[in-house]
Amino acid sequence: MTEETRTVEEKTADPTSETSEGSKKIVRLQVGQELTGTIKQVADFGAFVDIGAGRDGLVHISELSVGRINNVKDIVQKGQTVTVWIKRLNRERNRISLTMISPDTKTMRDLQEGEIIEGTVTRMVPYGAFVDIGVGTDALLHVREMGNNYVAKPEDVVQIEEKIDVRIVTINRRRRHIDVSVKGLRQEPEPEEIDQKEPEAAPGVDANTGVVDQFENIEVLSPMELAFKRAMEAEGREIPPPKVTRRRRQHRARAMQAEIIQRTLDTMRE
Repeated sequence: MTEETRTVEEKTADPTSETSEGSKKIVRLQVGQELTGTIKQVADFGAFVDIGAGRDGLVHISELSVGRINNVKDIVQKGQTVTVWIKRLNRERNRISLTMISPDTKTMRDLQEGEIIEGTVTRMVPYGAFVDIGVGTDALLHVREMGNNYVAKPEDVVQIEEKIDVRIVTINRRRRHIDVSVKGLRQEPEPEEIDQKEPEAAPGVDANTGVVDQFENIEVLSPMELAFKRAMEAEGREIPPPKVTRRRRQHRARAMQAEIIQRTLDTMRE
């Protein structure tokens, strides 16, 4: 028997007190011990439990369940019989700290970043999915952690009640927030190949600029050509089809400009 156990026994067990059966009772306590007790008092911060040791033990609100608890009365009621485990024994203050969470239960304190754990998808949100990993707080599987390729919708990757393996990415125990990922843990579909072939340019569209020339095939006449055309029409003679389009006329004008510039340069050199 340890010194801590003996001290608690001396302070919490009264050998001269009698039980309801009229017999003497001595309770030996040690950390991790499983006991059955009765809820004697409910407070905002927890519940006091009579474990038959001459002094009630306290189950703090955080030790009532692995999940988040808003009200102690949502978990226990006065007079209720519960199973508890001794968490701490404070011999200086003669206090007994209890827990209703089994020592075999995995909690957030047991998680490590990088650990791979199995979970069940519980619900979907536009930005991801929540996964129950058995610690009382659902972990967030963000859409960006669902694969190395682009994921448009979470339901394209996982489904509600599906069992999946996830990797712990970050843990915020104070805020009770857990981020997980499935990257590298499941096979991803091959990304669809995009045809890189350039579409052919439509008629009247410049392949280099993509700009449609609305006047490409419109005939542009000089004043002399216009007068000649009108004279032909007045005489009722057939007008021959135009041989020069605007684009050809532009090309010819550029060629003439280039020739004039070249001649000017040659003259300057002489």
